[in-house]
Amino acid sequence: MSLYDDAVLVLKRYEDQSELRQVYLDHLAAHPDGLWKACSDGHVTASALVVDPDRGRVLLTLHRKLRMWLQMGGHCEPGDATLAAAALREATEESGVTGLTLLPGGPVRLDRHPIPAPCNWHLDVQYAALAPSDAEHAISDESLDVRWFAYDEVPDVADDSVVRLLEATRAAVNA
Repeated sequence: MSLYDDAVLVLKRYEDQSELRQVYLDHLAAHPDGLWKACSDGHVTASALVVDPDRGRVLLTLHRKLRMWLQMGGHCEPGDATLAAAALREATEESGVTGLTLLPGGPVRLDRHPIPAPCNWHLDVQYAALAPSDAEHAISDESLDVRWFAYDEVPDVADDSVVRLLEATRAAVNA
């Protein structure tokens, strides 16, 4: 199965955010290259919010270009077999944490957001990644900083999209 086929299947199985999910599916139907950064009409990305539920904390990265505290994530690459694999790869690369595992059940949210030209949109498929209890993080080339925040600190440092992702992640962890 190709990454494109996996993305369509993941999105069809995703049961929440039906209108936004359809936007993603329509985008992929209109753009066979819609998973790749080169697609100037927008492209699907994969991210993962790294959480440590036992300690009630989340690991965020201070994005080098955007200068915002965000979840780990980014562009799909040709070697990614699935969206989940892309999200896990990105989370591991950007956090430096080894032994991350994605929360079972697929993505926890979708988030479509504008980005600077030449592309217009990221259609982000957002997963949750569980960190091992002894997780040690590192700052990647894409980050200015990587830091743990208590759940209740996130609204003070991150934007609403990260807050919504944290809420969805906590609900999925507690389900």
